[in-house]
Amino acid sequence: MTPRDALAQAKAGRLLPVYVVTGDEQLLRDEVVAALRAATLAGGVAEFNEDKFNAGEADVDAVVSAARTVPMMAPRRFVLVRGAEQWEAGDSASSPFDRLAAYARSPVESTCMVVVAAKLDGRRKFALAARKAGYVVACEPLDSGALPAWIIERCGRAGHEIERNVAELIAALVGPQLSQISDALDRLSLYVGPDEPIDERAVGECVARIRSADTWALVEAVRSRDLSRALRTLADAYDPRDRGIMLLGALAWSIRQLARFQAALHAGASEDQAAEVSGVFQRPRAVALAESARSVKATEVERWILVLAETDLTLKRSRNSPDVVLAEMLTRLCRPETRSARRAS
Repeated sequence: MTPRDALAQAKAGRLLPVYVVTGDEQLLRDEVVAALRAATLAGGVAEFNEDKFNAGEADVDAVVSAARTVPMMAPRRFVLVRGAEQWEAGDSASSPFDRLAAYARSPVESTCMVVVAAKLDGRRKFALAARKAGYVVACEPLDSGALPAWIIERCGRAGHEIERNVAELIAALVGPQLSQISDALDRLSLYVGPDEPIDERAVGECVARIRSADTWALVEAVRSRDLSRALRTLADAYDPRDRGIMLLGALAWSIRQLARFQAALHAGASEDQAAEVSGVFQRPRAVALAESARSVKATEVERWILVLAETDLTLKRSRNSPDVVLAEMLTRLCRPETRSARRAS
């Protein structure tokens, strides 16, 4: 099941006796565990009906014993096991997971046992049984396409409206780790105040000291193949504290807007409709975007996106100075590569 499914079960109070919460996205794991705990212990005294274990320190028999204990003055007990992957190194002939699998076949309905592991060997009887029975909660990182929707939902829960293009900008600047995005949204929430919308200006103030005018100036310089102007804009906007990753993310966001604008025009939309699809609602920017869309071939924009993706990898892996990497990127963007140049590289 997804984290959303588990949260819905917790909210409705329809809890399973066993959950296995796995995956690399710690924020989602923590949210699921917190929701299951709150739902389980509602209406009871937590001190009498909660046991927490760390698999690296606890014996599995103590865990099972706690799970079989009758709740005291409450409808349910909550038993949490963290770091279950630490049991993977044990002797497979007497694995703690086999004991958990035996318990899960006949669990105590008044107990909610939650087993948490970043990774779990899918060949284990316990893991196989958990998947078959449907109580695995897979908390995996979201792909880039799903991040904006997650941000919009998160802002809505906090009482803030946010346009999709602004959510995409945050994802481009901060993603993909949800904990970092959540931290950025908390800062934005405090900055704009209760029930106020989160807009691009707030993002520029709180998340990255990058002016949208700078990113669009870079797009315009690339479009007109004005490398000198592009390098001057880079020198003004580059922040060595984030190795230029924020600037690259903002530039990628702007160029993806251009790509969506062109695709909408190609599909028969008017310029106003294309601007709305692209998430551009300010008239001056929409006019500039329309001009860029008419003057640049879609295949060239696709090449730009590829160059940006390659630069992102280089920034994260290379030992070269980030400003040099970004300058090389602008050179490639302003001067289309020939086939021979691509083969040489």
